[in-house]
Amino acid sequence: MGKKHSQSPVVSTSSRGHKHPRGAGRSAGRGFTGHRGRGGKNNRYSDGPGVDERPESAVDDVEGDEDDSGEGSSSGNEVEEVEVKIEVPVAMWDFDHCDPRRCSGKKLSRLGLIKELRVGSRFRGIVVSPKGKQVISPSDREIILAGGLAVVECSWARIDDVPFNKIASPHERLLPYLLATNPTNYGKPWRLNCVEALAAAFYITGFDTYAEKLLSSFGWGGSFFEVNRSFLEKYKTCETADDITAMQDKIINELEDSWKESRKNKGGITDWGLGRPPLCQSEPWAKASRGFER
Repeated sequence: MGKKHSQSPVVSTSSRGHKHPRGAGRSAGRGFTGHRGRGGKNNRYSDGPGVDERPESAVDDVEGDEDDSGEGSSSGNEVEEVEVKIEVPVAMWDFDHCDPRRCSGKKLSRLGLIKELRVGSRFRGIVVSPKGKQVISPSDREIILAGGLAVVECSWARIDDVPFNKIASPHERLLPYLLATNPTNYGKPWRLNCVEALAAAFYITGFDTYAEKLLSSFGWGGSFFEVNRSFLEKYKTCETADDITAMQDKIINELEDSWKESRKNKGGITDWGLGRPPLCQSEPWAKASRGFER
């Protein structure tokens, strides 16, 4: 089977106006903006096998103003900007564990950027779940291209209430060590919310523009890449889940050594600037499978 990397490009909507291939491995810029879609109240997949068909590409050309001579725009180096459209299914199982006004998953649904799955329905793509047995890696890119990306929207406080046995997917994945930047859990390892979990999975598998598209709907979204830049760039150099796990262990060991050194010097500030140890083994979320909430 041929690689799918050669499909037609999709261009980022960053303020710089540069063109990038769809889902290409591009670092997200600071302060990027994106389109806020509408609708999403009835965005649910059917109960049948598989997922809805992948949406068709909708890249609208922005035509420049023609001058009086009819030879095009007066500036020959103007760059057209087109809307980024996520061309793989993005979905979630939502168990209504959080305040709808603060839930990032529900906001994505209102904007038409995610569809809700009914419990028991099957999803053929990658599912980011706290019950996954394998960490996501760049090798999962082809699965996302073919089937999309989904997330289990739940709270750690009520994780025992989630019927994971009814969430049908052959490709459940964990996320590696990353820091939350959402207002509720800023700076906490692995405490990513729904949009951060999706963005992290897209970044690691090389769909940077898709991650940027989702995060651009949140005022704090730009900080996720900035805070996790060094981690994400290291994960991108990996190939397999084993590589990601080894890289994660290396990152955690380095952070712990840095924190201990900072405490020894009584500075109390680590090299990642949040002033707390990178991992506290006494906390339940550090012992359990990595996950996300709200």
